[in-house]
Amino acid sequence: MEKKPENRGMIDTWIDKHRSIYSAATRHAFVVSIRDGSVDLSSFRTWLGQDYLFVRGFVPFVASVLIRACKDSGESSDMEVVLGGLASLNDEIEWFKREGSKWDVDFSTVVPQNANQEYRRFLDALMSSEVKYAVIMTAFWAIEAVYQESFAHCLEDGNKTPVGLTGACHRWGNDGFKQYCSSVKNIAERCLENASGEVLVEAEDVLVRVLEHEVAFWEMSRGGQ
Repeated sequence: MEKKPENRGMIDTWIDKHRSIYSAATRHAFVVSIRDGSVDLSSFRTWLGQDYLFVRGFVPFVASVLIRACKDSGESSDMEVVLGGLASLNDEIEWFKREGSKWDVDFSTVVPQNANQEYRRFLDALMSSEVKYAVIMTAFWAIEAVYQESFAHCLEDGNKTPVGLTGACHRWGNDGFKQYCSSVKNIAERCLENASGEVLVEAEDVLVRVLEHEVAFWEMSRGGQ
């Protein structure tokens, strides 16, 4: 007899449906180049500067997610999960500063490029109180999960990731961050189970848009825009 598949939620269903863009986001050529050791270090420096700016803009977004978790979830554990993510961003910003010094990237001179600005505008729109909690949690999961899957890939067996870049890979590719992403996904899935058809359509659209923004961000790092 065939083994019965495990219960799968809406997010897994959407990932299967949009496998092409999901793979483009989590196995982008920039990520693959880190894993196989062929990465152009100037591209890495570009990514470092742009992502530092993005993370600073990500803080108010996560703060807004925290407020929604407190007001709209009905589950106290949601707040604890999101609060943990928000608290870790302080350490993340300090990490970027150390890496900036190491790679001679002066963040004060870095100007946000197009893909960065558009991604930030997208996050700003998600902070609207009109956006349903299920939708914002789906987006939150996708943003975090792309980095977790991408950088974990650079640590898998057979990698040739340059020693100087392993710190970045461990930052998001570690098991603790994987567990955190799983907790966020569980929140999103719980909310989607009870969502209306209209909210499901919005959440799927937002998931795809996050993936598109992630692809554009990787492309930007390689000089694409």
